[in-house]
Amino acid sequence: MLIGMGYYGFYYDPTYLLVIIGALICIIASANVTRTFEKYSRFGCKKGTTGAEAASAILRNAGITDVRIEHISGNLTDNYDPRSKVLHLSDSVYGSTSVAAVGVAAHECGHAIQHQQGYVPIKIRSAIVPVVNLGSKLSWPIIILGLVFGSLNLLNVGIILFALTLVFQVVTLPVEFNASGRALRILDGSGMLYQDEMKGARRVLSAAAMTYVTAVVSTLLQLLRLVLLFGGRRDD
Repeated sequence: MLIGMGYYGFYYDPTYLLVIIGALICIIASANVTRTFEKYSRFGCKKGTTGAEAASAILRNAGITDVRIEHISGNLTDNYDPRSKVLHLSDSVYGSTSVAAVGVAAHECGHAIQHQQGYVPIKIRSAIVPVVNLGSKLSWPIIILGLVFGSLNLLNVGIILFALTLVFQVVTLPVEFNASGRALRILDGSGMLYQDEMKGARRVLSAAAMTYVTAVVSTLLQLLRLVLLFGGRRDD
């Protein structure tokens, strides 16, 4: 039984199904990324190029000389920080010569190239980060305060702030898909990976991209639940 807390106690809340569905699809997508990455981590690229070496070559060929490549701890914690211009490669990517590692390294280079070329979606994403961070921190406290004080106006403000997370995730989709597309074209065109190896890199990046899609769906379901419960109401 799904139990929720109402204004006067507990009640059956079928909208929790939306949260559960969202959580499940995210878990499945995350597990698929891990499984796919581990599978192609066992396939070494024939040229023996490490993730760090691949990233260095891609950045150099793109004319990017002001981005540092650094090793970061963890598994699949790879990221590009446009503020400090540092490309972080994780334990499983930095020194690995696997097809998966080279694919992930190329993807992060895709973000650096986006930043260099002024790719509009990544500029929009960077611009809204401060607002989204503030909104994500305040949304649930405001929603809780709305419940405590019985203020539907506060609830609606909290819902709007929560929606900013969805906006950020939607903007992130073209950024991630474009970075993966750039990565695959670079790897194929440069000959860094052979054709049979490209299949593995493509599957790794496709699996990773799906996590962003499922994140959007999960957040959308959570937002829908909040709207169904509280949206559109007015204080008495």
